[in-house]
Amino acid sequence: MRNYQDRSDAGQILARAVAAKITPGESVVVLGLPRGGVPVAAAVAKALNATLDVIVARKLGVPFNPEYAFGAIASGGARYLNQSVVHGLALTEDQIAAVSAAETAELQRREQRYRGERPFPNLAGKTVILVDDGIATGATLRAAMLAVREMQPARLIVAAPVAPADTAAEIASKVDEFVCPIIADDFQAVGQFYRDFGQVEDAEVVDALKLAP
Repeated sequence: MRNYQDRSDAGQILARAVAAKITPGESVVVLGLPRGGVPVAAAVAKALNATLDVIVARKLGVPFNPEYAFGAIASGGARYLNQSVVHGLALTEDQIAAVSAAETAELQRREQRYRGERPFPNLAGKTVILVDDGIATGATLRAAMLAVREMQPARLIVAAPVAPADTAAEIASKVDEFVCPIIADDFQAVGQFYRDFGQVEDAEVVDALKLAP
Protein backbone atom coordinates (compact mmCIF):
# COMPACT_ATOMS: atom_id res chain seq x y z
CA MET A 1 0.00 0.00 0.00
CA ARG A 2 1.35 3.41 -0.98
CA ASN A 3 2.21 5.88 1.76
CA TYR A 4 2.04 9.62 1.18
CA GLN A 5 5.23 11.60 1.68
CA ASP A 6 3.43 14.45 3.44
CA ARG A 7 0.19 16.41 3.24
CA SER A 8 1.29 18.36 0.17
CA ASP A 9 2.02 15.12 -1.67
CA ALA A 10 -1.34 13.72 -0.58
CA GLY A 11 -3.06 16.87 -1.80
CA GLN A 12 -1.50 16.66 -5.24
CA ILE A 13 -2.55 13.03 -5.63
CA LEU A 14 -6.02 13.82 -4.31
CA ALA A 15 -6.33 16.77 -6.70
CA ARG A 16 -5.86 14.52 -9.72
CA ALA A 17 -8.65 12.24 -8.51
CA VAL A 18 -10.96 15.15 -7.71
CA ALA A 19 -10.35 16.82 -11.07
CA ALA A 20 -12.06 13.89 -12.79
CA LYS A 21 -15.28 14.78 -10.93
CA ILE A 22 -15.31 18.45 -12.02
CA THR A 23 -16.74 19.70 -15.31
CA PRO A 24 -15.52 22.85 -17.07
CA GLY A 25 -17.31 25.98 -15.90
CA GLU A 26 -18.26 24.70 -12.44
CA SER A 27 -17.92 27.26 -9.67
CA VAL A 28 -15.82 25.44 -7.06
CA VAL A 29 -14.99 26.22 -3.44
CA VAL A 30 -12.51 24.02 -1.58
CA LEU A 31 -12.94 23.93 2.20
CA GLY A 32 -10.20 22.46 4.36
CA LEU A 33 -10.76 21.14 7.87
CA PRO A 34 -8.10 22.72 10.08
CA ARG A 35 -5.59 22.15 10.96
CA GLY A 36 -4.30 19.12 9.02
CA GLY A 37 -6.79 19.26 6.20
CA VAL A 38 -5.78 22.75 5.08
CA PRO A 39 -2.39 21.88 3.48
CA VAL A 40 -4.14 19.07 1.59
CA ALA A 41 -6.99 21.38 0.57
CA ALA A 42 -4.49 24.05 -0.54
CA ALA A 43 -2.93 21.64 -3.02
CA VAL A 44 -6.36 20.65 -4.33
CA ALA A 45 -7.47 24.28 -4.70
CA LYS A 46 -4.27 25.22 -6.48
CA ALA A 47 -4.60 22.38 -8.97
CA LEU A 48 -8.22 23.28 -9.70
CA ASN A 49 -7.64 27.06 -9.58
CA ALA A 50 -10.48 27.18 -7.07
CA THR A 51 -11.30 29.31 -4.04
CA LEU A 52 -9.77 27.99 -0.81
CA ASP A 53 -11.23 28.54 2.64
CA VAL A 54 -11.63 26.72 5.94
CA ILE A 55 -14.57 25.30 7.80
CA VAL A 56 -13.81 24.79 11.46
CA ALA A 57 -15.06 21.66 13.20
CA ARG A 58 -14.36 20.47 16.72
CA LYS A 59 -14.67 17.01 18.19
CA LEU A 60 -16.90 16.65 21.25
CA GLY A 61 -14.94 14.38 23.56
CA VAL A 62 -16.37 12.22 26.32
CA PRO A 63 -15.73 14.08 29.64
CA PHE A 64 -13.78 11.21 31.22
CA ASN A 65 -12.01 10.27 27.94
CA PRO A 66 -11.63 13.38 25.76
CA GLU A 67 -10.01 11.50 22.87
CA TYR A 68 -13.18 9.43 22.43
CA ALA A 69 -15.71 11.47 20.47
CA PHE A 70 -19.42 11.43 21.10
CA GLY A 71 -20.01 14.02 18.39
CA ALA A 72 -18.73 17.21 16.81
CA ILE A 73 -19.66 20.81 16.04
CA ALA A 74 -18.82 22.98 13.02
CA SER A 75 -18.95 26.55 11.73
CA GLY A 76 -22.48 27.88 11.44
CA GLY A 77 -23.82 26.06 14.49
CA ALA A 78 -24.04 22.54 13.02
CA ARG A 79 -23.84 19.72 15.57
CA TYR A 80 -23.53 15.97 15.06
CA LEU A 81 -24.12 13.57 17.94
CA ASN A 82 -23.31 9.87 17.80
CA GLN A 83 -26.42 8.65 19.58
CA SER A 84 -25.06 5.15 20.12
CA VAL A 85 -22.13 6.60 22.10
CA VAL A 86 -24.30 9.12 23.94
CA HIS A 87 -26.77 6.45 25.03
CA GLY A 88 -24.15 3.76 25.58
CA LEU A 89 -22.22 5.95 28.02
CA ALA A 90 -25.38 7.49 29.50
CA LEU A 91 -24.11 11.02 28.91
CA THR A 92 -26.36 13.65 30.44
CA GLU A 93 -27.63 16.82 28.79
CA ASP A 94 -25.50 18.83 31.24
CA GLN A 95 -22.36 16.92 30.25
CA ILE A 96 -23.11 17.38 26.54
CA ALA A 97 -23.81 21.09 27.05
CA ALA A 98 -20.60 21.67 29.03
CA VAL A 99 -18.38 20.01 26.43
CA SER A 100 -20.24 21.75 23.60
CA ALA A 101 -19.75 25.17 25.25
CA ALA A 102 -16.01 24.65 25.72
CA GLU A 103 -15.53 23.44 22.15
CA THR A 104 -17.69 26.25 20.75
CA ALA A 105 -15.38 28.78 22.42
CA GLU A 106 -12.35 27.12 20.83
CA LEU A 107 -14.10 26.94 17.47
CA GLN A 108 -14.81 30.68 17.59
CA ARG A 109 -11.20 31.40 18.58
CA ARG A 110 -9.92 29.46 15.60
CA GLU A 111 -12.34 31.05 13.18
CA GLN A 112 -11.17 34.48 14.31
CA ARG A 113 -7.53 33.39 14.01
CA TYR A 114 -7.92 31.95 10.52
CA ARG A 115 -10.45 34.28 8.95
CA GLY A 116 -10.33 37.52 10.94
CA GLU A 117 -13.00 39.84 9.57
CA ARG A 118 -13.24 38.06 6.22
CA PRO A 119 -16.75 36.60 5.80
CA PHE A 120 -17.43 32.95 5.14
CA PRO A 121 -17.79 32.31 1.39
CA ASN A 122 -21.21 32.05 -0.21
CA LEU A 123 -21.68 28.37 -1.07
CA ALA A 124 -25.18 28.55 -2.56
CA GLY A 125 -25.31 26.92 -5.99
CA LYS A 126 -21.61 26.05 -5.99
CA THR A 127 -19.67 22.81 -6.00
CA VAL A 128 -18.09 22.45 -2.57
CA ILE A 129 -15.14 20.13 -2.01
CA LEU A 130 -14.71 19.35 1.68
CA VAL A 131 -11.15 18.16 2.37
CA ASP A 132 -9.38 16.58 5.33
CA ASP A 133 -5.98 14.89 5.60
CA GLY A 134 -7.68 11.60 6.42
CA ILE A 135 -10.82 10.21 8.00
CA ALA A 136 -10.87 8.10 11.15
CA THR A 137 -14.26 8.08 12.89
CA GLY A 138 -15.52 10.90 10.68
CA ALA A 139 -17.26 12.76 13.53
CA THR A 140 -15.87 16.22 12.75
CA LEU A 141 -16.37 15.63 9.04
CA ARG A 142 -20.04 14.80 9.57
CA ALA A 143 -20.57 18.05 11.46
CA ALA A 144 -18.89 19.97 8.64
CA MET A 145 -21.06 18.16 6.08
CA LEU A 146 -24.19 19.22 7.96
CA ALA A 147 -23.00 22.82 8.04
CA VAL A 148 -22.22 22.87 4.33
CA ARG A 149 -25.54 21.27 3.36
CA GLU A 150 -27.40 24.05 5.19
CA MET A 151 -25.71 26.55 2.84
CA GLN A 152 -27.35 24.92 -0.20
CA PRO A 153 -24.44 24.03 -2.48
CA ALA A 154 -25.19 22.55 -5.90
CA ARG A 155 -22.95 19.58 -5.10
CA LEU A 156 -21.00 18.39 -2.07
CA ILE A 157 -17.84 16.40 -2.67
CA VAL A 158 -15.88 14.96 0.24
CA ALA A 159 -12.24 14.25 -0.52
CA ALA A 160 -9.61 12.69 1.72
CA PRO A 161 -6.38 10.80 1.06
CA VAL A 162 -7.29 7.84 3.27
CA ALA A 163 -10.20 6.38 5.23
CA PRO A 164 -11.19 3.06 6.80
CA ALA A 165 -13.52 1.01 4.62
CA ASP A 166 -16.56 1.12 6.92
CA THR A 167 -16.41 4.88 7.48
CA ALA A 168 -15.75 5.50 3.78
CA ALA A 169 -18.90 3.60 2.81
CA GLU A 170 -21.01 5.58 5.29
CA ILE A 171 -19.65 8.98 4.22
CA ALA A 172 -20.01 8.12 0.53
CA SER A 173 -23.70 7.39 1.03
CA LYS A 174 -24.32 10.92 2.34
CA VAL A 175 -22.59 13.07 -0.30
CA ASP A 176 -22.76 13.60 -4.05
CA GLU A 177 -19.21 12.34 -4.64
CA PHE A 178 -16.65 10.74 -2.35
CA VAL A 179 -13.01 10.77 -3.46
CA CYS A 180 -10.50 8.73 -1.47
CA PRO A 181 -7.44 7.12 -3.12
CA ILE A 182 -6.75 4.77 -0.19
CA ILE A 183 -9.67 2.94 1.42
CA ALA A 184 -8.10 0.69 4.02
CA ASP A 185 -9.39 -2.49 5.61
CA ASP A 186 -6.46 -2.54 8.04
CA PHE A 187 -6.82 0.97 9.45
CA GLN A 188 -5.40 2.05 12.79
CA ALA A 189 -4.74 5.78 12.40
CA VAL A 190 -4.46 8.38 9.63
CA GLY A 191 -0.79 8.92 10.43
CA GLN A 192 0.16 5.37 9.46
CA PHE A 193 -0.33 6.31 5.80
CA TYR A 194 2.09 9.27 5.88
CA ARG A 195 5.88 9.28 6.11
CA ASP A 196 5.72 12.83 7.51
CA PHE A 197 2.62 13.53 9.60
CA GLY A 198 3.89 16.35 11.76
CA GLN A 199 1.56 18.70 13.59
CA VAL A 200 0.14 21.61 11.59
CA GLU A 201 0.19 24.91 13.46
CA ASP A 202 -2.27 27.79 13.23
CA ALA A 203 0.31 29.93 11.43
CA GLU A 204 0.55 27.39 8.61
CA VAL A 205 -3.22 27.50 8.15
CA VAL A 206 -3.20 31.31 8.03
CA ASP A 207 -0.31 31.34 5.55
CA ALA A 208 -2.07 28.83 3.25
CA LEU A 209 -5.16 31.03 3.15
CA LYS A 210 -3.12 34.14 2.38
CA LEU A 211 -1.47 32.38 -0.58
CA ALA A 212 -4.74 30.98 -1.93
CA PRO A 213 -6.08 32.19 -5.30
